[in-house]
Amino acid sequence: MSRFGYVAPKSVADTIHLLHDCETRGERAQILAGGTDVIVQMRTFDREPRTLVDVKYIEELNRVSIEDNETYIGAAIPSGVLNENQKLKSLYPGLLESADLIGSTQIQGRASIGGNLCNSSPAGDTIPALIANAAKCLIAGTHGTRNVPVEDFVTGVGTNCMTRTEFLLGLILPRPRPRTQDAYLRFIPRTEMDIAVVGAGVSLTLDHDRVCTHARVGIGAVAPTPLLVTKAAEALIGTQCDETSLQAAADACRAAASPITDKRGTVVYRRKVVGVLCYRAGVIARDRILNGQN
Repeated sequence: MSRFGYVAPKSVADTIHLLHDCETRGERAQILAGGTDVIVQMRTFDREPRTLVDVKYIEELNRVSIEDNETYIGAAIPSGVLNENQKLKSLYPGLLESADLIGSTQIQGRASIGGNLCNSSPAGDTIPALIANAAKCLIAGTHGTRNVPVEDFVTGVGTNCMTRTEFLLGLILPRPRPRTQDAYLRFIPRTEMDIAVVGAGVSLTLDHDRVCTHARVGIGAVAPTPLLVTKAAEALIGTQCDETSLQAAADACRAAASPITDKRGTVVYRRKVVGVLCYRAGVIARDRILNGQN
């Protein structure tokens, strides 16, 4: 029988000590926040012995702080809780919409944005939305804390930049500039509870002449890692985000994509759809600004 352990530290320092202790002994430790992916993995393809480190009881991972310059979202806060925060929904509607797409209502009672990121799937719904919002990962470990841009966090399918003695505390998002809005869209074969075939997040800032002064575009499920598409943003800045510039951004997303063909979609299909979703998400973000949602 495989050997499994379970610990529930109450502080960041205790968690770091546990991770370091497991690493020193040559044992595997795995962070448990929501657990919606961990439990499934343990019951299917990943049955290796480990110590589960339950971080749901640590204050820093369960805190939301909305300040003048930035917002902090703890890594273990369930999506269902975040979606009840009206201030967050007004500041980052696209990000909260992406979190609302993860699983059923029951799943959202446990699943978190931090967990979705740490699962490090190229198709993670919240990751392109976080990229669009210029989020940074606050990571704690034996050498202190460090910030990593979300677009640099995932390093491959199921892998990320954290060492075995580090874990994600939370996410830091800059407070949106005036007249800024975001949007996230995904395509799935079914109407709900499916993995994204393609995803796209867009954040736009328009001045009072309706000219775009800042933009960020993130795409997912079309490369080994979610991508920040700077050329898509460049196609939008300096324009009124009209059909021509939005189509140029869509073309930039298609060019940046390097998808695979599998049973859920072909390379050609995914490239086409990522452009469509970038275009449509851009329209939604633009219209949210023009309709006075910010």
